[in-house]
Amino acid sequence: MMNRRTWIAGVSATTLLAVSLTACKPEQKRLETGQTLPVMVVSSQPVEFQEMYSASIRGRQDVDIMPQVSGRIMRLCVKEGEQVKTGQVLAIIDQVPYRAALRTAQANVSAAQAKTETARIELQGKQALFDEKVISEYDLSLARNQLAVALAELEQAKAQETDARNNLSYTEIKSPSNGVVGTLPFRIGALVSPNMTQPFTVVSDNSEMYVYFSVSENKLRQLRARYGSIDKMISEMPEVSLQLNDGTLYGKKGYVETVSGVVNPTTGAVQIKALFPNPDHELLSGTIGNVVIQGLNADAILIPMTVTLELQDKIIAYRLKEGKAETTYLTVDRLNDGNHFVVKQGLSAGDTIVAEGVGLIKEGMIVTPKTVTP
Repeated sequence: MMNRRTWIAGVSATTLLAVSLTACKPEQKRLETGQTLPVMVVSSQPVEFQEMYSASIRGRQDVDIMPQVSGRIMRLCVKEGEQVKTGQVLAIIDQVPYRAALRTAQANVSAAQAKTETARIELQGKQALFDEKVISEYDLSLARNQLAVALAELEQAKAQETDARNNLSYTEIKSPSNGVVGTLPFRIGALVSPNMTQPFTVVSDNSEMYVYFSVSENKLRQLRARYGSIDKMISEMPEVSLQLNDGTLYGKKGYVETVSGVVNPTTGAVQIKALFPNPDHELLSGTIGNVVIQGLNADAILIPMTVTLELQDKIIAYRLKEGKAETTYLTVDRLNDGNHFVVKQGLSAGDTIVAEGVGLIKEGMIVTPKTVTP
């Protein structure tokens, strides 16, 4: 029995070894003999590209409207979202106490003027008596000082009148610029004052819109190297587009106006401001979108997506080296057509890569090239 079991085991081991060797032969044969596959020679060419950056949209001028005097709102003269002009009245604060203050100030001016005239007459009389040597220099000087005091009181009264007149004018809350009225949280009867933490409203000048976006420090260096300087970049950079939050493209082009000279230490990004016309008030302050920058890469390496494989978030292609397939890992940008990659790293002009059947290839496989047109 022992001998029979040993013999069976020996036969089984031999059989398994034969099966294993037989199974390896097709793979080994395929690696040794290889396959005839289409290949393509990588070349550089001019490629137009688009770069998109998240952006925030702001009015050219968003002005917080704060009351300059205290009082209750007696009338609202505009509605939320209404287009207003510079100097247009937005609301009126109770004017009764301010009109009374102005009348008091005007009365004080009249009294000061009368006192001044009296002092002037007194001085003229004292001067005549002094000339006749009836009174002393002291009496004359005293009359001059009284006139000076009266004149100072008159100026003070006039200043108070001006202040009262200004306060009365401030009861009309006016727009400091053209724009659109924001929300109106305070209604008729509400008490407002210059010390409020919340503005009465916000007027947004949105005839032109500022669109803010950020690029990395490295990207800014690339742009600076391309144009020569930041100033040349601003003046020579092509017009930019704006993609709205719903995915549609805004109908008018904008241009880069300023580049911040400070790098955000937290994000490592630099803020850029673009200016877009907004004649139809389609763009709203406070919304978001994407700035689209058009560019041209004169020496881009362009390959179809179909010549690559994506494995564990890595994109690879097979380059031919001495007749064998060699795996190369690529760093790419997706072209706007959705069918091609722009290779940033991993391939050079003149490299030969497998163009079809990349899913059947393994590292080191012999490939008989069949050239196709890129």
